[in-house]
Amino acid sequence: MDSESAPRGPNGNGHHAPAVPVGGDFAAHGEVPGDLEALRAATEAWRKGPLAKSKAKMPERRERFSTWSDMEVPDVLTPADVRVDHARDLGLPGEYPFTRGVQPTMYRSRFWTMRMFAGFGTPEQTNERFKYLLSQGQTGLSTAFDFPTLMGYDSDSPRSLGEVGMCGVAVDTLRDMEVLFADIPLDKVTTSMTINGPAIVLLAFYVALADLRGIPRDRIGGTVQNDCLKEFIAQHAWLVPPKPAMRIVTDMIEFCSREVPRWNTVSISGYHIREAGATAAQELAFTIADGIAYVQACVDRGLDVDDFGPRLSFFWDVHNDFFEEIAKFRAARRMWARIMKERFGAKKAESMKLRTHAQTAGVSLTAQQPYNNVVRVALQAMAAVLGGTQSLHTNSLDETYALPTEEAVTIALRTQQIIAEESGVASTIDPLGGSWFVEEMTNRMEKEATTYIARIDEMGGMVSAVEKGYPQREIAASAYRFQRQLEAGERLMVGVNVYEAAGESDTKIPLLKIDEEVQRTQVGNLQRVKASRDGERVAACLAGVREAAKAGTNLMPPIIEAAKAYCTQQEVCDVLRDVFGTYTDPAEF
Repeated sequence: MDSESAPRGPNGNGHHAPAVPVGGDFAAHGEVPGDLEALRAATEAWRKGPLAKSKAKMPERRERFSTWSDMEVPDVLTPADVRVDHARDLGLPGEYPFTRGVQPTMYRSRFWTMRMFAGFGTPEQTNERFKYLLSQGQTGLSTAFDFPTLMGYDSDSPRSLGEVGMCGVAVDTLRDMEVLFADIPLDKVTTSMTINGPAIVLLAFYVALADLRGIPRDRIGGTVQNDCLKEFIAQHAWLVPPKPAMRIVTDMIEFCSREVPRWNTVSISGYHIREAGATAAQELAFTIADGIAYVQACVDRGLDVDDFGPRLSFFWDVHNDFFEEIAKFRAARRMWARIMKERFGAKKAESMKLRTHAQTAGVSLTAQQPYNNVVRVALQAMAAVLGGTQSLHTNSLDETYALPTEEAVTIALRTQQIIAEESGVASTIDPLGGSWFVEEMTNRMEKEATTYIARIDEMGGMVSAVEKGYPQREIAASAYRFQRQLEAGERLMVGVNVYEAAGESDTKIPLLKIDEEVQRTQVGNLQRVKASRDGERVAACLAGVREAAKAGTNLMPPIIEAAKAYCTQQEVCDVLRDVFGTYTDPAEF
């Protein structure tokens, strides 16, 4: 199915008409209540009278208004336009279908977790940044790994040359994990690790570290991204082909549901899908479809959905269009609750709750006029909070140039703290609930995403859709449309194609520079670990990983033992690559 067959608006030309989809308007469902009929007539008279006269005197700024994702925006809405069944579509906060939030009190009891992404250079350097952020009021850790680590290669691999510690922290063995979390209480601070293909190895390092410190496994909490499907769709940092990758993810979910019950085993991620060029509805659809695939894989394994469902989490991008993003969060919660209850038979409310982390849109940041990025991030962060996120990372103003400086990341953290403490938006629950525009956008977002999911189901599920290149083509087409709009001036970005400033190329901001000595230091540390370990134990542990991979038994226990023997990440990953094979992107457009 090519990109031109993507769900379109009712007129079929790529424009999304402002009519309400889910539930529709009252006229489509029977008798219109008298007061609403009167309101509809009054609105029509307003359009023909005051509105028409105003437009004749002062034409609107453009012929067509649309969201950042090109969803058409109506001029005004009334209760006659938006059908919402309160019990079915909204409910109350903390109650099914969780449209208004997953907790009854939301931020009135506790703010969202302020979890700033951090990682660069050596484990020692990142440990210092962790401690700094915690001292500044951050409430959770989020770990960025360098590209060799993300791809399952050690710092001494020829493939790692020039990349060690550059876009995140290098972690080769359990020894690096010991240094990375030195003096940080694993049973008191939750940790997020952004890694996917080799996620099983990094989680094994973390569990092994807790074991060595004598911390019970049921006391450690956090999240590992571990979303192999979105890697094939958008980010391309995979380890093995889709089907064995799904087996590895399922092993991790199964193990953690028994051994590490406070750990979120998959952070089902729309962030990278959106960053690759997807619309908000595509981000919503493909992410929910990924979640369906993971749940189905676990059910097929024989797991009870209520045993693992509560530990699945989500991760959304928060882009520029304020109301579109808020509607996306609300639609996501409603969709996931219904899917878990109706499709998978979940009985526990906790299994139906879509709990989420969010990050402001890195792709929206500009190198031109970089201080504008502070404003963009503030608006995006406000949308995430009004949308009901449980955790938030705010990007720093300098991230189009480099990893953030300490000063820039502090401003980004302070942005969240000002929203929390000074804006007043955290004082009431779902303050935009009931807004005719927000509810209409929520309905439309759900309908468009549901159409995509139905098509993916017809293909046999997300794994099959990925192998056919369907979501990849849809995202590529959306990215191309947006770029054409930008270049034609139909979409405006301040400082890029409007309000440009003379001499802005000379703007100087402080940048964090990673010393290339990092690679030499990290390789030296790795060589010392290799020289000091028990070679026979290493070989035996790697053989145990190979045996489990071939036999189909759970991979987590042998990989934890390999971690404790100081096997390297690449040594374990090479075993998995050897048994399961490698993957090449079909690169279909």
